[in-house]
Amino acid sequence: MTASVDPDRSEWDVIVLGGAAAGENAAQYATQFSGLDAVLVEAELLGGECSYWACMPSKVLLRPADVLENAEHVPGVSSLLTGHQLDVPAVLARRDTVVNGLDDSSQIGWALGVGIDVVRGYGRLDGERSVAVEMTAGGTRVLTARHAVVIDTGSCTAVPSIPGMREARPWTSRDVTNLHEVPRRVVVLGGGVVACEAATWLRALGVAELSVVYRRTELLPREEPFAGRMVGDRLRDAGVRLLPGRSITKVGRDDPRDTGVGLPHGGEVTAWLDDGSTLVGDELVLATGRTPNTQDIGLSSVGCSDDGFLEVDDEQAVQAVSGHWLYAVGDVCGRALLTHMGKYQARVAGEVIAARATGRPTAGAQSGARGAADGHRGNPQVTFTDPEVGSAGMTEWQARTAGLDVATVEYDMAALAGTYVMREDYLGRAKLVIDRVSDTVVGATFVGSGVADLVHSATTAIVARVPLSVLWHVVPSYPTASEVWLRLLETYRTQRYA
Repeated sequence: MTASVDPDRSEWDVIVLGGAAAGENAAQYATQFSGLDAVLVEAELLGGECSYWACMPSKVLLRPADVLENAEHVPGVSSLLTGHQLDVPAVLARRDTVVNGLDDSSQIGWALGVGIDVVRGYGRLDGERSVAVEMTAGGTRVLTARHAVVIDTGSCTAVPSIPGMREARPWTSRDVTNLHEVPRRVVVLGGGVVACEAATWLRALGVAELSVVYRRTELLPREEPFAGRMVGDRLRDAGVRLLPGRSITKVGRDDPRDTGVGLPHGGEVTAWLDDGSTLVGDELVLATGRTPNTQDIGLSSVGCSDDGFLEVDDEQAVQAVSGHWLYAVGDVCGRALLTHMGKYQARVAGEVIAARATGRPTAGAQSGARGAADGHRGNPQVTFTDPEVGSAGMTEWQARTAGLDVATVEYDMAALAGTYVMREDYLGRAKLVIDRVSDTVVGATFVGSGVADLVHSATTAIVARVPLSVLWHVVPSYPTASEVWLRLLETYRTQRYA
């Protein structure tokens, strides 16, 4: 869909460079109650990585495996599923529906419908409040912002400098979420969220030989250690070969070529490991972290370095640029590489921009009233593996490193009535990290089927600094997994007064 913007127009109140989910939110919150106008500048698909190549397609691929795995453990249902596997074409068709066939017409329709303009092209900063756009249709167009420019150019898969890696054309996260052919043999490099989730759906979709290579001793190194161990145990049970504490030193590929996203990029791939052994696969998936898309967006024209994450303050203003006109949200600022956190940052930035433009104090902006520090204290995340991992706030290690006087409490979630009725062999664990001085929860981790629904309550407790004495009166429903809150508090009380 072509955006209907006057080709001669050159000025808006707010220019958003990059039209991913966070950028859309920034434009919306800057304009919806302020009378300001905004334009999104996007060279790819409006809606960005999350909508087409990350969060949305990955969860569509993971959901069928989760439903099948749980159903196989429910008497009265399990007998109906004996010998059945996932209908792979149906799963991929559903994925294609959710990503709209990589067509962003509906996203553009939404933007225009709420009064946000869209310019198709690759934008670069061109001095203060100026953006030069290489138009998709040809030519260059210079746009000027009366009040603010917001950068939301996101991130991309980090490609490690391993000999032969780039030449082998490995799959990135875009390929593995938009796969159109399931390879028989796959090697995954990395041990974080992307690696674990991808390994989960690849195995469920029928990859026969799946190996995961990672440098750490445990998977999910940013979570509590027990989370990575439990996910690793399930992956091994499913037939995935885990190679912890290892790295790839060289990669070679037969006939590497650009076959398109989600198709094997050539022939057989060989990966040499640091112990001299080799792994051979039909595809290699890179899940080695993200790098910000800042190398070619004109940052040097405003006195910034042309690479790396953009440091921002708690109103999301770029610290290296004076005048409170340049903001950054989403992955590009490096505060939390999560879509929901990027959208939160965008809400803060949008309302701060609107407040400044209309002469109101930024402290009066609802989202920006206390700055983005509050929301980042909660920093919720769900990893949709088997079992699920849900967390908020700090791990024990992070809290101790921050100098807090820490106490912890853990509970076996299989001991809950609410999880027992879900399945007899439920496997799960929960942990709270408590600041003794304030007597509040500063971190929470839940592992088990369906724990995603527990994360928001933990986020609320952490962000609002709810004292444990108050949490005692937040009664969980029975029989549900939320009963774990009561059991954790009871266990902590026992520990304190034993």
